[in-house]
Amino acid sequence: MTVGFHSPLPPAPTGVADYAAALLEELRARGDIRVNSPGGDVSLYHLGNNPLHREIYVQAVSRPGVAVLHDAVLHHFLLGLLGRADYIEEFVYNYGEWSRGLAAELWQERPRSSQDARYFQYAMVRRVAEASRAVVVHNPGAARIAAAHAPSARIVEIPFLFRAPEPVADSEAMRWRARHGIAPAAFLFGVFGYLRETKRLLPILRAFERVRAAGVNAVLLVAGEFCSPDLARAAQPLLAAPGVLRMGYLPEREFCLAGAAVDACLNLRSPAAGETSAIAIRMMGIGKPVLVSGGEETARLPEAACLRVPAGLAEERVLAEYMRWLGESRTAAREIGLRAAAHIAAHHSPVEASRRYWDLLCECSG
Repeated sequence: MTVGFHSPLPPAPTGVADYAAALLEELRARGDIRVNSPGGDVSLYHLGNNPLHREIYVQAVSRPGVAVLHDAVLHHFLLGLLGRADYIEEFVYNYGEWSRGLAAELWQERPRSSQDARYFQYAMVRRVAEASRAVVVHNPGAARIAAAHAPSARIVEIPFLFRAPEPVADSEAMRWRARHGIAPAAFLFGVFGYLRETKRLLPILRAFERVRAAGVNAVLLVAGEFCSPDLARAAQPLLAAPGVLRMGYLPEREFCLAGAAVDACLNLRSPAAGETSAIAIRMMGIGKPVLVSGGEETARLPEAACLRVPAGLAEERVLAEYMRWLGESRTAAREIGLRAAAHIAAHHSPVEASRRYWDLLCECSG
């Protein structure tokens, strides 16, 4: 069997590229894989909200195969892909003629799409889900969204694969901390990836202020590029607060060092877009405690292997309490990290994930 494999690949600055590269390596051990080629018995399309997926989405609709929804909400992607008239027609195709006025309103107010919950409530995945021979998702939240838009579609949940990065020695991690002025006794929290409103950076920064005010010896690393100028402006005063270390995009090796150096990772998502965070899986995989937003997207993670923060009014208070507790109890933090690593090793193996992909592709070929 020949498989067409369509995805951004490294060095494209997107987590989907890293995921796809790991999956590609595993699939090549099973059969003939043709990267970004229209040929093959069946095609595998990796879809996300990044504009890099523009041509892949068009092919997934016009030459149906197996679609992988890394983001189960494609609304923001389609806002960038389509003009006004086509956007409104696509919205109507998804939600019916009654929604035409709402579509026009959402188009007009699209500069607010990164923080307006309405854009997350309307995922706009009907066309690709209906066209595809099968739809792969990574969590129950994404499965529910896809099924609601295309009840007759075949939807398959495959756990997000984790391939262990090159190990970082403890001595290397300590040197990295020293190079950035982080004392050995300080508890280092880390936020990684593209910085947009849904990553909850402002509540994280305010919660960190509470933790420092409580006397906890803590440092907060914020590493990543801002996607929103409004968020960048709002965050600037808080980023200048004592104990906050600001970095931009981290290349792979630097990310590995920073990941090994942190004591816990903050990886919140609200509103959620049906995505499984590659950063959360990766940090759990290397044995770090990760604080995640509660919801269907994180429902498969065991209670004892992560810390769930509720969205809504209690978010900042609960987050601050968890951060304070971790900062004062390294033993508990290490135990959570060990349970996290055990869970990821047991359920997110690249070999098992690639087997399930291959079996599905075989069933959908021809």
